[in-house]
Amino acid sequence: MNFFYVFLGGGLGSIIRYSISLLISKYDTSFPWATLVANALACIVLGALVQYAGRHGLSEPFKLMLMVGFCGGFSTFSTFSNETFNLFEQGNILYAFANIVASVALCLFCIFIGMKLVR
Repeated sequence: MNFFYVFLGGGLGSIIRYSISLLISKYDTSFPWATLVANALACIVLGALVQYAGRHGLSEPFKLMLMVGFCGGFSTFSTFSNETFNLFEQGNILYAFANIVASVALCLFCIFIGMKLVR
């Protein structure tokens, strides 16, 4: 049954990530904004869930569905890595390094923000 919870949450997270990429793809940009936005939002959600679970408890099925499945499906390290690699290959060195620094710094900050949202 645990696999089902992860599967369900992962599917929902992936749908939201895909929806974000569709919305942002309407704008012509050479920077991978959709992945950055999805990862940042997933970090806010994960930070809030970690804080909530620590303070109030969260059942194992909900942890699996939301923290592992949903946040795992919503965020995407592989796409971030591929897009950054492509920026390097295309000679967009500044964008590549900006993506690395922005992604790491922003996502760490978003975990913090998510944790602060839960009282």
